[in-house]
Amino acid sequence: MAILLIRHGETPGNRDRIIQFPDTALSDRGLEQAARLGERMRNESIGEIWVSDHTRAHQTAQAVERTTGAPLSIIDDLGERSLGALRGTPYSELDFDPFAPGYTPPEGESWEAFHARVDRVWALIESRWFAAFAGRADAGHFAVVTHGLVLRSLFERRLLGEAGLATHANADGQVAIANTAVSYIEPIGSAPDDLEFRVDLLACIAHLDEETAPRANPNVGM
Repeated sequence: MAILLIRHGETPGNRDRIIQFPDTALSDRGLEQAARLGERMRNESIGEIWVSDHTRAHQTAQAVERTTGAPLSIIDDLGERSLGALRGTPYSELDFDPFAPGYTPPEGESWEAFHARVDRVWALIESRWFAAFAGRADAGHFAVVTHGLVLRSLFERRLLGEAGLATHANADGQVAIANTAVSYIEPIGSAPDDLEFRVDLLACIAHLDEETAPRANPNVGM
């Protein structure tokens, strides 16, 4: 059994390249992507779903909940990095990179604060895995539905390692995570503070076809 890390479906903000608010909902295309994700998960054994409190992630997780019957819990710290006062702004109107290292958006999260939050929620995921899933063949997979930058933070800083980044990242060290992409993470270890993680499948969108699959972008699509 594995931890499944899943990105939400497409939103109008993803489509139109606009920095999003937490209550941004899925587009029609995103709803279709979420439905296809749910059908894919129907054939998996899902024991529990954790999801960000953002609308787009919750709608995506609900599609998995409908087909699997797994209980769903909202975890605030799974939310996307807040870009504060930049939210609602088209990327085309910015004359700077809002994702640049060292940049903190007004009223938003610094990279340091964001990564610390991701580390905090990952520690909760590890603890939950060990308490409810480890060593239990009947427990099913632990599904976590969250956002692009959260997943990039995990893969680029914690899960892939130097060799994995050399294989999967672009020249800037960034890993592209498409909408509704699913990654399978295998925890290995006998204690919560002694877990290692093997990435068995990274950012798979086999459940999408050419009509619904989005253009991968490592930043846009938060």
